[in-house]
Amino acid sequence: MRHLTTRVGGIETFYRESGPHDAPVVLLPHGYPGSSFVYRHLMAELGDRWRLVAPDLPGFGYSGTPAPDEFGYTFDAYADFLYDFAKALDLRRYVIWLHDYGSQFGLRLAMREPDRVAGLIIQNGDIYEDEFGPKYDALRRFWAEPGPESRRGIAANVTLEGFRDEFAGELPEHVADRVPPDLWTLHWALMRDPDRVANLVRLLEDQPSTLAWFESQRAYLRDQRPETLIVWGPHDGYMPEAAARAYHRDLPEAELHLLDGGHWLLETHLDEVVPLVRDFLGRVLPGPKD
Repeated sequence: MRHLTTRVGGIETFYRESGPHDAPVVLLPHGYPGSSFVYRHLMAELGDRWRLVAPDLPGFGYSGTPAPDEFGYTFDAYADFLYDFAKALDLRRYVIWLHDYGSQFGLRLAMREPDRVAGLIIQNGDIYEDEFGPKYDALRRFWAEPGPESRRGIAANVTLEGFRDEFAGELPEHVADRVPPDLWTLHWALMRDPDRVANLVRLLEDQPSTLAWFESQRAYLRDQRPETLIVWGPHDGYMPEAAARAYHRDLPEAELHLLDGGHWLLETHLDEVVPLVRDFLGRVLPGPKD
């Protein structure tokens, strides 16, 4: 594993990388409230045959935190950043991992440059509003009445306890004890700066903007038919089993595996995920010796 920094659009950007530099690429954008740290185990498992690249997005992890007049802290801004990051590293063809908010950034990249996409791996990243889980109910109320009160409600969840709930909520007892407290402890320690909290609230407030993209994202899947692997944890208050199965409306041939986990399968079910991913990558992104 290599721990590196570069500058993307003037922003100091930390990223993790494993595998040979000339190997086929898997791009790993993270979601909320994570960072490249959430991919550390996966990267160690797959670095023998593939080059895995996981950036910390602006305002997250060990990357810089530009002022809001320099970086927008919206889904549009992060989608543009991921595109710029791929360009900065000269990534020419890749499989994109789609998880949580990272699924929005990654899908936008795929739509922008479909010829560079060798495939998609979808892990609890939803684009079907009719299959939102019950945990979206509170967010819908905030979206319906934006403003200072809504902002305070969102900010009330940007706390250590809120992070703990994001990482360990909804899991059955036999799964919950596999989630290390390092996840919420580390990420809260990195995010608790007042500027970072304010920027994160801006991003959370902007989430309704993603809804307008869902239909074009589904059209991309129907039109481009990317090779796709879906690995999903149905114990997820945001994205239950139905949200995974909904992908078969637009990609009926997509390989789908429902595991007995939740939103963070790479922490709880890595030993089941890795063989599925290795098999998929071996078919769609073979190395030079394959």
